[in-house]
Amino acid sequence: MAELLWSLQDSQLVARFQRRCGLFPAPDEGPSENGAGPADGEARTPELGHLPAAKGKGAGEPANGLRRLAAPQLVMYIGQVTKEILKWPRPFSPPVVKLEKRVIAEYGMPSTHAMAATAISFTLLISTMDRYQYPFVLGLMMAVVFSTLVGLSRLYTGMHTVLDVLGGILITAILIVLTYPAWTLIDRLDSASPLFPVCVLVVPFFLCYNYPVSDYYSPTRADTTTIMAAGAGVTIGFWINHFFQLVSEPTESLPVIQNIPPLTTDLLVLGLAKFTVGIVLILLVRQLVQKLSLQVLYSWFKVVTRNKEARRRLEIEVPYKFVTYTSVGICATTFVPMLHRFLGLL
Repeated sequence: MAELLWSLQDSQLVARFQRRCGLFPAPDEGPSENGAGPADGEARTPELGHLPAAKGKGAGEPANGLRRLAAPQLVMYIGQVTKEILKWPRPFSPPVVKLEKRVIAEYGMPSTHAMAATAISFTLLISTMDRYQYPFVLGLMMAVVFSTLVGLSRLYTGMHTVLDVLGGILITAILIVLTYPAWTLIDRLDSASPLFPVCVLVVPFFLCYNYPVSDYYSPTRADTTTIMAAGAGVTIGFWINHFFQLVSEPTESLPVIQNIPPLTTDLLVLGLAKFTVGIVLILLVRQLVQKLSLQVLYSWFKVVTRNKEARRRLEIEVPYKFVTYTSVGICATTFVPMLHRFLGLL
């Protein structure tokens, strides 16, 4: 078993997959990438001797809405934190060709892309199979294909080993099985109490602010905060819609079995129009809230506005990211449907 795990973690396995896909290193690509430190914008990759020790460590539709958010949020946070605890390196270059320079400063195990793809596709399948009429086998195949393609893409870009991808899928499968009994309860929490939004904000913010400290800066904490904040914002948006009765409640008892409408030209044009209107409003809100929150934090901590490095400070990065993307989530689930309704797009 140990030999199998080591073989799945071998960078040569990733490199062979890349070569089969037609991806080869540039002629002038040197071997210095693995030795780059944080000053060069890359990770200080742990030595192989550290691995044995690491191995010893152990839009307005209410029904099923929160469960689709809770699972991806949970697996992403656990995945990101696990990276910081295990500190397993990404595949080595050479022989691997790395196509994403921004996330080189992150560790590899597990692949959070594989975790997110598995969580989203399979929670969507489980949540809709008793609500819409479609062949379950087809839905299962689509979920498997989507998760597989995302996992293979992480190998193609040189960001993860095979073990990273398989580990992410396995962790997600375990989390889905363990949390499945609570899904119905989670769906009912959004209208249970006026204090619910407070919990939705405080808990994710606390988790993000107390994110494991790294030896050098990497975008992991910022990405985690973005994910948690967006999920919190969408959850609060659902709560606002129900608490203030901004959406019509179903007249029939759930689950309501529906047919998936056929894709027509009119439906496609309507979808594109709704998407365009929504994305423009979301981008405007994002830019406005981000600018205002940064100005307030810079003034509070007496930081020069032109100092771009100040955004990386814990007391600035986490609050501004959290406020910005919580606002984005609320906008997407509350104000965008209201604008659609005002424009006659619903």
